[in-house]
Amino acid sequence: MASADKVGASNRPLSPHLQIWRWGPAMLVSILHRVTGGGLAVVGLAVLLWWLGALASGPAAYATFADHAGSWYGVVVMVGLTWAFFQHLCSGIRHFVLDIGAGYELEANARWSVLTIVFSVVLTAGFWALLLLR
Repeated sequence: MASADKVGASNRPLSPHLQIWRWGPAMLVSILHRVTGGGLAVVGLAVLLWWLGALASGPAAYATFADHAGSWYGVVVMVGLTWAFFQHLCSGIRHFVLDIGAGYELEANARWSVLTIVFSVVLTAGFWALLLLR
């Protein structure tokens, strides 16, 4: 019986993986959705908690936070979090449209996948332009 199980198991098809599938915009947006969600949960929560802790701890702690947030690496993190937020938002809206049954045609799906990335970059640039130019 054990040898029959071994033979049957070796004839099973392999599970699809990234080396089999041809890369496309929908795959990229799906992966970005997962990555941005995780990044927002981990990095976004860490920055939020640091900001709240600094705010509650007094002017010296808040000045330290503001110095780090205003440095080049702090700006990179904040812009990255902003892009991650808008990318996750746009991708979530795309998933909502897919959940109602629209946009599954290959051309429409590819178009909306690319536009998701474009919209997230445009929204990020617009947000920071408004923030810095006001």
